[in-house]
Amino acid sequence: MSVFRKIATKGKLTLGLVFPLEAYSGSIAKMENQENLAKRAEELGFEALWFRDVPFNDPSFGDAGQLYDPWIYMTHIMNQTKNIALATGSIILPLRHPVHTAKSLNSLQILSKDRLVLGVASGDRPLEFPVFNQQLKNKSELFRDSFFYIKKLQGDFPNYSSKFYGETNGLIDLLPKYNKSTPMLVTGHSGQSLEWIAEYSDGWLYYPRDFKTLQLVMGQWSEALNKKNHGWKPFMQSLYIDITEDSKKEPRPIHLGFKSGTDYLNTHLKLLESFGVNHVILNLKYGTRPAEELIEELGEKVVPNFA
Repeated sequence: MSVFRKIATKGKLTLGLVFPLEAYSGSIAKMENQENLAKRAEELGFEALWFRDVPFNDPSFGDAGQLYDPWIYMTHIMNQTKNIALATGSIILPLRHPVHTAKSLNSLQILSKDRLVLGVASGDRPLEFPVFNQQLKNKSELFRDSFFYIKKLQGDFPNYSSKFYGETNGLIDLLPKYNKSTPMLVTGHSGQSLEWIAEYSDGWLYYPRDFKTLQLVMGQWSEALNKKNHGWKPFMQSLYIDITEDSKKEPRPIHLGFKSGTDYLNTHLKLLESFGVNHVILNLKYGTRPAEELIEELGEKVVPNFA
């Protein structure tokens, strides 16, 4: 079974963790003990580790993610783990040249033995675009152009003319060759219609929403897939959690998630599964207990219910 199908199966929900695997306040995490936590997460049965792409620290935005270049950090964590999926959440396509993106993903797929899942996005930090000599108003078009260019670069001696990034003429070939298709998941809308996402992506990465809104969104996703004659593609979302020592603690809202005991977390995740969510990316940023404790407790009391 491919790593993508391990984390994305119709009717089932699986769990992943996003770096940094720790709690932190403000924009910048300490990034301590991440390798050991990643190893332990794999041992406990988490199916994926997720890596964000944040070029700059924008203090007004409030979160710089896992600090390191995602390709380099994925390679580092790849060497500390064995089989767990390595997923990007998400590579900002308008701010990276598609040739470099394609070469990086091909390289990592080969070196990791097919463990990469590629989440992509158009970017949400306006201050970054001028640094890359790109205009924010073009980000939707930049995203599409890069997306299709990367797809074309997966073939032999590609011939593609890009409005923003240059062109290949069919006379040169990208190396190394990865003779399989890397799953590409679109994050949010990335400036595209839902029908476009349904047609061209391998799945949809979305955000935490209340159950009523989620049901509406899932209905729209299903409708868009049906319009494009795709019966099913996976739906994944993030979720911020803070788990209390009292397993029966009722939920209290936090930013993009909740604080609760494991009993409610299990109930919440089962409801997400019943709505059709296929993978949940757990974020520990607002945790009030050590990450080591949280990951152990999740591995003992939650992960086995979604294996």
